[in-house]
Amino acid sequence: MEDQLNRLARWSKVMISLEELSAIFYKKDQTYEELAARILELENEQILQPVKAAGQTMRTPSIAHRYRIDKSKIQDDFYGQLHRYNEQFHPAIRLDRYYSLTADIFSGDLPFIKQIHTYLTNYGLPKDAVPAPERSVELVGDEKWIDESGGRALLERIALWDLMKIIPVSDPLMMAFNVQSVHNPGQFHLIVENKTTYQALLPVLPETVFSTLIYGCGNKIVKSIEQFDWQYPIGTANHTFYYFGDVDRSGLTIWHLLNGKRTVLPAIPFYEACLCKEPFQGETNQRRDIEAVQRFVAAMPSAKSIQTLLDGGFYYPQEIVKSAELGKIWRDWSWNLINGKG
Repeated sequence: MEDQLNRLARWSKVMISLEELSAIFYKKDQTYEELAARILELENEQILQPVKAAGQTMRTPSIAHRYRIDKSKIQDDFYGQLHRYNEQFHPAIRLDRYYSLTADIFSGDLPFIKQIHTYLTNYGLPKDAVPAPERSVELVGDEKWIDESGGRALLERIALWDLMKIIPVSDPLMMAFNVQSVHNPGQFHLIVENKTTYQALLPVLPETVFSTLIYGCGNKIVKSIEQFDWQYPIGTANHTFYYFGDVDRSGLTIWHLLNGKRTVLPAIPFYEACLCKEPFQGETNQRRDIEAVQRFVAAMPSAKSIQTLLDGGFYYPQEIVKSAELGKIWRDWSWNLINGKG
């Protein structure tokens, strides 16, 4: 029944014919009387309103040949359903997000939410952190559910992600430490996209105010950044992250996705060093991520010409800045004054 209402809510038109309704409510060996009873039930709920001009069937009970769908009534029914489940489920499960989503999303999530409710009722909130596959098995009996089948998004929708003590399964962060600054209350971390840049900057790390140098390994950093708090458990410090990648569509997209995980600022002095040089030509087949470019330019106003540069097929690889220049920039720049820090 819920699936049928969801299909009515998603119906692209206001009007629906009896034949189309029959297809939505079809069940094997269903009789006309059973179909008519269901349609008349929706008539009584004013979800379906008969179009009188279209006429009625000659059979008993008689139903209209055409109906108008009142989708607001379906929404009201959905809100009532959410309220009822809110009262039934474990108090840690929050359904508030679904009031701004469609009923079919909730319908798809509901079987998993019921399993999570059973787990919480039997065991309560977990006390120990475990890897995502282990928690997946405990919750829904599928070790891939959290990482590969939308489980994390669902747990975030019901406000349980942070409470379930899940260790993300991703590649570990590859990073070097500056032992002189790991105990500072305010700590800086530089993430670089490519291995060549990482190797060039590594010898300079002890001469900077940075606590770590992190090798992003391309887009792997978007997942591996989840490991930072586990690998670098200095929770009392105020962490500030900077990113330096290729000035191309792929590089800006990596920064944009990473910035969606936790605040990561463009490493402006490095990017400005790139933009002072002659760009390379040839990168025309990368996916256009307009939002990533717009967000990058907003974070680094001096890069406002980047959109034109990329549209023309030009780009800057990180390696365009030589090792000696990279080291001097990192060693000399007053990083703690960037963006009002320090």
